[in-house]
Parts: sequence; C-alpha cells; structure tokens
Amino acid sequence: MSAIFEEKVRGENLFKEISAEDWEPTEIESMCMNCHQDGVTRLLLTKIPFFKEIIVSSFSCPHCQWANTEIQSAGRIQDQGICYMLKVQRKQDLNREVVRADSATTRIPELDFEIPAFTQKGCLSTIEGIIDRAVAGLEQEQPVRRATEPQVAEKIDGFIQRLNRLKQVEEDFTLVIEDPSGNSFVENPVAPQKDEALTVSRFKRTAQQDMQLGLRADDEEPEGARHEDEDQDDMRNEVLMFATNCPECNAAASTNMKLVQIPHFKEVIIMATNCDSCGHRTNEVKSGGATEKMGTKITLHVTDVSDMTRDVLKSETCSINIPELEFELGMAIVGGKFTTLEGLLKDIKDMIVTKNPFVCGDSGTGDRVQKLREFGEKLDKIIAGEMDVHFILDDPAGNSYLQNVYAPDPDPEMTVEKYIRTFQQNEDLGLNDMKTEDYQESN
Repeated sequence: MSAIFEEKVRGENLFKEISAEDWEPTEIESMCMNCHQDGVTRLLLTKIPFFKEIIVSSFSCPHCQWANTEIQSAGRIQDQGICYMLKVQRKQDLNREVVRADSATTRIPELDFEIPAFTQKGCLSTIEGIIDRAVAGLEQEQPVRRATEPQVAEKIDGFIQRLNRLKQVEEDFTLVIEDPSGNSFVENPVAPQKDEALTVSRFKRTAQQDMQLGLRADDEEPEGARHEDEDQDDMRNEVLMFATNCPECNAAASTNMKLVQIPHFKEVIIMATNCDSCGHRTNEVKSGGATEKMGTKITLHVTDVSDMTRDVLKSETCSINIPELEFELGMAIVGGKFTTLEGLLKDIKDMIVTKNPFVCGDSGTGDRVQKLREFGEKLDKIIAGEMDVHFILDDPAGNSYLQNVYAPDPDPEMTVEKYIRTFQQNEDLGLNDMKTEDYQESN
C-alpha cells in the first residue's frame, strides 16, 4: 500500500476535489474478514466540503458478497477538539452529511444513548445513516440473546424501535458528536449563513484524551509545563522555530513563532508555517495574555475603501457578524489571525466560496451555488468600498482588536463595548471549572 501512495505522491495533487470527473479509485487485492478469501479494496483520496482531506476505503468480496466502507482522516490531529450539537427538527435534517472519525463520541441525550470513541471505524454518512448503523450494531447479536437472555433481548428490541422512530422526527431530538481529534464534521446546509439548529464549539483536550490519541505517553510531562530557568525576555527578542507537519500535504515543515506587542492593545504570539514541499503558507495568532475579565464587542461602520487597510487581530474565540448580509461566522472557524480587514474578508470568501467544493464540485446544487456566488460578490463590493455595512467582532475572551486610525482619540465610526460573559460563554472558554481564589496546594 505504501508503494501505491508513493506513486501517487509524485503527481501534482494527492487529494483531489470532489468531482464527477477523474473518479479513479486505487484497487488493492485484500483478504475478506468474513470468508477469508480474496476480495478488493478501493481507496479514494479526496476532500470533504468545509472540512479536510480524507481517505475513503470500500471493500467488497465477490465470494460471500460481504462489503464494508470506512474513512480515515488524512490530515493532522487538530490543535483543539470539536463538538457538534445538532437539534434535529425535520426529516431534511436526516440528510445532512456527517464525517465521524474513529475518536468521536456520538450521543443522543433524549434516549440516553452513546456510541463511545474507538468502538466504530470512521465513516462518511448522514444522520439517518448513523442511526441505521447503530440499529444494525444492536441487532447483530439479537438472535443469540433471544436464546440465552430473552429479557435483555426484549429490552434491546424496544430500544431499537425507539431509534427507528427517530427517523420519523415525530419529536425533536439532539445529536451530539464530540471528537477530541477535531477531525469530525457535520454539514451546514444553509452556508454561508448561520445554522440555528447547529452549534459548533472547540475545546482543549484533557491529558487522557491526548494519551488516547497517541499524542502523549503516560509518564510524559504535560504540555505547557514551564521551568523556572526559562528566560522570557530572550523569547521576546528572537524568532523561535520548531518542526511540525504541513496541514495541507502533511510533509515535514517548520513553524516560526514570535511575541509581538500591538500598539494600544496587548502582547500576542504570531505563528507562521511555510511548507517547502507544496508551497502552502499559513499564519495564526494567539493571545499572549490572560483572558480578560469582560468580553469585548467591536463594531465598525465601513464607509470607505480606506477602512480595508485597518489592522485586525481576530482571536480563536472571536465570532464575526455582518448584519447587512445576515452573515455570522462562529468562533474558531478561521482560527486566530493578524491581518487587515481586507485580508480577513478575503480569507472568509476563500473558505466559503472560492475553495468550497459545494460550489466548484459536483456536490453543488443550483440554488446553493447561486446563493454562495452572490455572497462572494457582496464581499467583493465591501472590499471595493461599494457597500455600506457594519463589521462586528464579538470576543467573549476580550482578546481581539481592530485598529483605531484616530488613536489615541476616539474613532467616530467604531464602537468598543465591554460586557459581562454569560454562563455558557464561560463554559465554552473553560472558566467555570477554573478555581483561582482561595487555592491551596494539597500535599
């Protein structure tokens, strides 16, 4: 199998966009796990809309007709875990595409039902497909249970009926997919607009989750532990470099890190990655200070093309809202960035329109393609200064910044509001369980 991948790597693009053209999976002869005769495995390296590169594998046996389909993430494990919470309210929601990684936990709270992580292989499916797969798993051993444990089998039959009733959506139910690797995905069918039924949140992995993903040994020192002899002053005066992997082609690359003081704001950490193999470049910005006591909401009235040159620091916890376009981008979607307003709008356009396979691939439908293209045209008008809009940065952590070109005097076109975070916002930031007062170290 490695020889096949090496042969493909010599080509220009290892992972291709989803398209009706050039659909050429790689076929490998492999043993059937059901009858132990030779079958065929087909591998396809492709990209999922609004997501990452994946490997789709499909096995079929001509002797016993057994078949199986699995997916594996071809990208790196993300910096944070991800949690999707979908309120299923109508039958159309059952058709949403879902990428479920091996490490993802799936829950339906209304039924007290949970599929633990690493108990099923990763799959590319729909909400209905996940329910069907759960039903098939429960039915697999039912004949044996009916003979040996009839009472248990009867209870499982009743639970299977409850799962099947979910597909009729007679009542609303909630589907939760929590993946510490950050490599699972649930489709937003109304993109680029906000999906009111879908909540996406990021979280920091625990030490146990790092060990399950193979990122840390049992006796390894926790990430972030510091030593007293570290000289932080030297760090502020030099660019630090460390080895990493390219998020696009996974080749060995290097990341540069530098502490930078932003005028009239605070200290931030800028991280830039450059891949010599595929030419991919990316930069991320993380706050160098603590979470502020209050959240910050910055509203800029864009009236002139000169506003596009304003510096913007968008942290990972910051959401973006443009009311005139009915557009809202949740926190952590485009990561932390330090750029200009024009650069941020172009990044949003690239993510939602230009590089979106739902527009350029065969997954695109007429209405969806037209809607996304019209949205891209409106973003172009904003960048050209031809559209009067309000640009809103809402950061509950208070670590985002938009340049005041009149500083230190007030900016007549910009307002900065401080507000008290809600309980849910503190929960998303991991502050509710953080004890900082009357703390006493136990011996």
